[in-house]
Amino acid sequence: MNILSELTAMLTDLKIPFEVGHFSGVPPDEYIVIIPLADSFDMTADNVPQADVQEARLAIYSKNNYYPLRNTVTSRLLDEDFTITDRRYIEFEAETKYHHAVIDCKKLYEIESEGL
Repeated sequence: MNILSELTAMLTDLKIPFEVGHFSGVPPDEYIVIIPLADSFDMTADNVPQADVQEARLAIYSKNNYYPLRNTVTSRLLDEDFTITDRRYIEFEAETKYHHAVIDCKKLYEIESEGL
């Protein structure tokens, strides 16, 4: 399991349009872009990683009130045991007419030894 697969499953379940990296094509009035931020081995014992810490940013774009979408995603992330490390409003993008907000999250995963 990894953060991208979990976020993909969650947003698919919530029926929220999303893509990873950037949104291709004509975007809907509300959508999310998943941006991978980090993969690290924060916890070690005897120089061996004990957990894979993965982080991602959910960039929320909405031409309407972004609060309902932000709150739905926040609630679901917490229900799914993600740690929210940042949540903030970025700006209203006058050129595109989208409100832009972000939620940064992280999760610890067991090390899959055959994947190293």
